Amino acid sequence: MTSAIMTLKNMWNMVRLMDGGKIKGASGGVNQSGVRNYNERLLLSMLQRRGGMAGIDLARMTGLSPQTVSVIFRKLEQDGFLQRGEPVRGKVGKPSIPMELSPDGVLSLGLKIGRRSADLLLLDFTGNVRAQVSTAYQYPLPDEVFAFLKSGMERLIEDLSPEARERLCGIGMAAPFELWKWNDLIGAPSQRFKSWKDVDFAEEVASFSDLPVFVVNDATAACRAEHLYGRTHEFRDYAYFFIGSFVGGGVVVNDTVFEGNQGNAGALGSLRSTGPLGESQQLIDVASIHLLEARLVQAGLDPRVLWHQPQDWSSLSRYVEPWIGETAQELAKASLSVCAVIDFEAVLIDGAFPAAVRTELVERVRRYLVNQDTRGLIAPKIEPGSVGGNARAIGAASSPIFTQFLLNTNAGLAAF
Repeated sequence: MTSAIMTLKNMWNMVRLMDGGKIKGASGGVNQSGVRNYNERLLLSMLQRRGGMAGIDLARMTGLSPQTVSVIFRKLEQDGFLQRGEPVRGKVGKPSIPMELSPDGVLSLGLKIGRRSADLLLLDFTGNVRAQVSTAYQYPLPDEVFAFLKSGMERLIEDLSPEARERLCGIGMAAPFELWKWNDLIGAPSQRFKSWKDVDFAEEVASFSDLPVFVVNDATAACRAEHLYGRTHEFRDYAYFFIGSFVGGGVVVNDTVFEGNQGNAGALGSLRSTGPLGESQQLIDVASIHLLEARLVQAGLDPRVLWHQPQDWSSLSRYVEPWIGETAQELAKASLSVCAVIDFEAVLIDGAFPAAVRTELVERVRRYLVNQDTRGLIAPKIEPGSVGGNARAIGAASSPIFTQFLLNTNAGLAAF
């Protein structure tokens, strides 16, 4: 009963949000009952989680009657959210026809606001990135960021058919927690940068779009991208580190991305560390890409080379190798620290770096973990994430889809 009540509360919040916005404008919105009922969300979530399945299998797993599942399937197919998969032939009887999410069923926009760049992408219902635009800057300021969002949306939407525009369900925005406090770390002018504190994201977007806006912490967004589209089936409880210009993280408990009371759960970048002189530091001070940038600047190199796409750091191995070693030592200590609070079965590591760097970093963390003091703890598995540098923007774009069409897994899917 409690889970159902929580879901109804979430749905009511979404109804209020959607009634307050215009949901058309720069792109329309999903008009076919954008807020799905519980059973529809349950089946959509099961298909998102497990891939195409036959109705009889979903009925057995969820406890719904086959007739109920069939009725919901017909409705979701008529509304364009589901499509029929390839028939699966068994030994006897008619072939089974699985139902699966239709990639065109829902589209969403996701903006990542980073310390050095912003990315805007168009995501479909199955997690595929349809199109993407990016911009770089010395540091993010509100006027420039929202101007990029406006022009970027126009570019991404102009090639969509009228039908596809009607399938846009919202804009997700991923930004660092209390962004206005980061001016010292990125060299931004204090007063201009602190203007972020008074920015109302939804109000800014409303000046050029009627789509609903969903704001999420950038590291939590990356964690959600991994949970929805990455190694989602392998671990039920894990900590997630994402290393960008600064390190952040996320927490998955009972197969659910846990956001916390203030939406700041998994603020792993704030874990305590100790400097070379015994001074108190945070993980962001000792395990972030901005430290590698500083190495390059000191060597007279342009640090922007780290962010060129596609990323290739092979020519920078002289500077990257020691950075990996130092970062791995800190992540090994941080991994045990988080396991002292929650008995995580795994720690996943991803970031805005090439896949080869991620592989080497994970291997180093595994080696360093062996030599750590693990008294009273069960050392977690150290595993690589699988989404990569785009995780924050993908996670941002998934927020409108997740909130309006899927179930919180802890509320509805834990038993499945």
